[in-house]
Amino acid sequence: MKSDEEFYTYRGYEMLRQENIPLTPSMEDYLEMIYRTCKAQGYIRMTNLAEQLNVQASSATKTVQKLTEIGLLAYEKYGIIQLTDKGKQLGSFFLKRHKIIETFLKNIGVKDDILHQTEMIEHHLTLDTVESIDILNKFFKDYPEILQQFLKYKEHLSKI
Repeated sequence: MKSDEEFYTYRGYEMLRQENIPLTPSMEDYLEMIYRTCKAQGYIRMTNLAEQLNVQASSATKTVQKLTEIGLLAYEKYGIIQLTDKGKQLGSFFLKRHKIIETFLKNIGVKDDILHQTEMIEHHLTLDTVESIDILNKFFKDYPEILQQFLKYKEHLSKI
């Protein structure tokens, strides 16, 4: 069985492409948040989802209904929200993509508002870019001395 920490970007994008699943960045965020919560407790309620995403319950309901219609969620009015198998795959993919971008920003020394910057970036990258960033993150992990050289260089340039 694959570890939940492993990242298979190709599978997520290929699934979206093959099945022509039209997801907006907002829908991706919903699916990622639902996945995060369901991973911990198996389900989420609409009120909790709306709170976590800082949206009105009516907005959350509309988006959850759309995600249910395209087969990514199992939801009945006033009930709990759960992921279908397809929803779990995509939710896992979106969470892992998020973590790769967040790790990259931390690696290159970004300190201000990393969550906001990650959210702004993650929906607009190609598969190739995400995979390359993932490889770079792994490179920095395997060769921390090179990462330290980069950070020293960055610091040096900021003083010029």
